[in-house]
Amino acid sequence: MKITIVGSGYVGLVTGACFSEVGIDVQCVDVNQTKIENLKKGIIPIYEPGLEDMIIRNMEKGRLQFTTDLSKAIKGSDIVFISVGTPPDEDGSADLKYVLQVARDCGKYMTDYTLVVTKSTVPVGTSKKVKKAIEEELQKRNVAIAFDVASNPEFLKEGAAIDDFLKPDRIVAGTESARAEELLRNLYKPFTLNGHPIIFMDIVSAEMTKYAANAMLATKISFMNDIANLSEIVGADINHVRKGIGSDERIGNKFIYPGIGYGGSCFPKDVQALIKTAKENNYELKVLQAVEEVNQHQKSVLFHKIMNYFDGDVMGKNIAIWGLSFKPQTDDMREAPSLEIIKKLIDAGAKVHAYDPVAITEAKHHFGDTIAYYNDQYETLIDADCLAILTEWPEFKIPNFNIIQKLLKTPVVFDGRNIYDAVEMKKNGFDYFCIGVKTAGQLLNHKAALAY
Repeated sequence: MKITIVGSGYVGLVTGACFSEVGIDVQCVDVNQTKIENLKKGIIPIYEPGLEDMIIRNMEKGRLQFTTDLSKAIKGSDIVFISVGTPPDEDGSADLKYVLQVARDCGKYMTDYTLVVTKSTVPVGTSKKVKKAIEEELQKRNVAIAFDVASNPEFLKEGAAIDDFLKPDRIVAGTESARAEELLRNLYKPFTLNGHPIIFMDIVSAEMTKYAANAMLATKISFMNDIANLSEIVGADINHVRKGIGSDERIGNKFIYPGIGYGGSCFPKDVQALIKTAKENNYELKVLQAVEEVNQHQKSVLFHKIMNYFDGDVMGKNIAIWGLSFKPQTDDMREAPSLEIIKKLIDAGAKVHAYDPVAITEAKHHFGDTIAYYNDQYETLIDADCLAILTEWPEFKIPNFNIIQKLLKTPVVFDGRNIYDAVEMKKNGFDYFCIGVKTAGQLLNHKAALAY
């Protein structure tokens, strides 16, 4: 089987690499010539554990190729995956111009039956637009070539994408013909043989499944952050509350960790897009609107804690930041809480010293020279007035607290990910502020710290 994947971003690269890993011939196409040339040299544009080695290994075996020539790649392909970006518009809707351009290109270049599959996260109903775009191009050519469209949403976690693809919880496929279903069933046979289920449904349901899954996970996060803020005000410990409710199998213990809000390329965009889709259909998703509101508020909570500690004045203060990416094991900073927090600190006159294991290069695209970047986590602490932890990278979890205390001007830590124990931090002589816990060093005015 031969497949073509259009779009060599996060989803496209992981999809192409993993399919080639199980013996499928894959061509990845992108309009960015520089990106393609770099990929041919084994230079990967994103950070994802295990991806670089997998790409290089399968290129060497001839199963994975990169090109800018879509017309050549489509010829002879059984399946074409659309894996291009769907960036949000100002109103929260997904921009489909890249998706529909690929659809038109498929109509221009296909010569035999082709299954065109949307892998990109697209609004419900996009498959109809994709089908129409292909049909219009075939009509312009005055040819009758059979084709199908399908939806095969991805459920990859950044930082664990390879395992998620090779060992999926489930594979969701929306089809409208027996031929399309058979093709996808054969494509995914290496995975279903290991017991991973493939769930077939209609295309619209598959499109909705993707959004509903991310919206549910985002809801759990925002719910816990709301409860964490209330717990802090009334004196409850959110870490105990989390364990208490997480043991209920109806709730589960995943995505109920309090923090400074969710970010990344999926949850914010998908929640906003689903809200927009509802409005376009004269329906109001009140729960998701609240989820979005809570998340935006949560990104400011740690900033307010820092401001309160310094009596509302951080002018000239050196703030050490550990962690810039929206989560560990990725350099992705799209919608990362660090963007909001650091911007507010800079606007308030603070000087930011930042460290992240892999996201420094990406951070420079956002902040330029407005903050100082360091290659060592402890160097950020020299002459710093406090430490703020924004991403729970493993190397931050058991640091040398003696070094931290010696380097900081004042032994105060603002933990946006609750990775330390409040009692231990007090024993070590720190003022410690986290999310959802009224710690011993906490200010009395908790409501001010959580103010909108």
